[in-house]
Amino acid sequence: MGSGLLPLASAFPSTDRGVPPLIVALVSASLGAAVVAVVALLLRRRAVAEARREAAARSAARIAELRAMTGGLAHEIKNPLSTLVLNAQLLREEVLDMDLEEEARQRVSRRVETLSREAGRLGDILEDFLRYAGRVQLDRQPRDLREILDELVDFFRPQAEQAGTLLRVDAPHEPVVSLVDAGLLKQALLNLMLNAVQAMERSERRELLLRLEHGRHGAAGEARIHVIDTGPGIAPERRETLFLPYSSTRPGGTGLGLATTRRIVEEHGGRVTLFSEPGMGSDFVLHVPLGDPQASGGGANAFAAQASAARASNGPQPRGERSP
Repeated sequence: MGSGLLPLASAFPSTDRGVPPLIVALVSASLGAAVVAVVALLLRRRAVAEARREAAARSAARIAELRAMTGGLAHEIKNPLSTLVLNAQLLREEVLDMDLEEEARQRVSRRVETLSREAGRLGDILEDFLRYAGRVQLDRQPRDLREILDELVDFFRPQAEQAGTLLRVDAPHEPVVSLVDAGLLKQALLNLMLNAVQAMERSERRELLLRLEHGRHGAAGEARIHVIDTGPGIAPERRETLFLPYSSTRPGGTGLGLATTRRIVEEHGGRVTLFSEPGMGSDFVLHVPLGDPQASGGGANAFAAQASAARASNGPQPRGERSP
């Protein structure tokens, strides 16, 4: 057997360390090719990331320019529209004093009422657009998110009852503090609540639940505010465009409510997710970063003290799941 190995050994002469030069060359070539492949991959990823950043910057610039232009146009429309609404109101009053037959008076009154109603609807559309197109200026303060939900529920409960909807809130007993603009966060939630009530108009069971989670129920450093309804649910293909501006299937809807909600939450450094299936209702989730004690300017003690002061100003509130 030993003699049989001699030709093979002679074909691959060894180096000083006993490794055939051909093997060394093959290994070196393989390592070199691997290094080149890794470098090429990294360069490609860097180029793709840079292209995406440049595209995002161009898109942001175009959006900012479009918002400025359309915002100015909306303001120009709003001024004559306000005059139109005012004159429609005055005309309605004058019709009552006109010497007309009752049938003619009612006919004119209906037309004036239609004019006033449609002008008011156009005004609402403009207001929604201006809120979406305008710059979001956050006035962030340390707030207990439980208090914000309580205030919002107290405000919205009459409308929910009028729609035959059971409104409930489920919040933890301990404070859930975050640096937020309370007014804008309420607006983001209110848009979702209004959509939920409208979605449940034909549902036999109408329940709207606001659930606040954090700690073991959510990601670290994040609170989650759920807006859960018992409506018809949302089809998968519809969910793809749900948060785009002017995406609405409701007659008379502007399609800006959800887009505004997402923008407000993203300005807070959060995000909005949706869990929904046809026939199973919908669960919109606002992911809100929890407060950073160092960001409050006074350390953890000052941060907690400010949040406690906010709670004390509203008095003690019961916690856990509540319904009317």
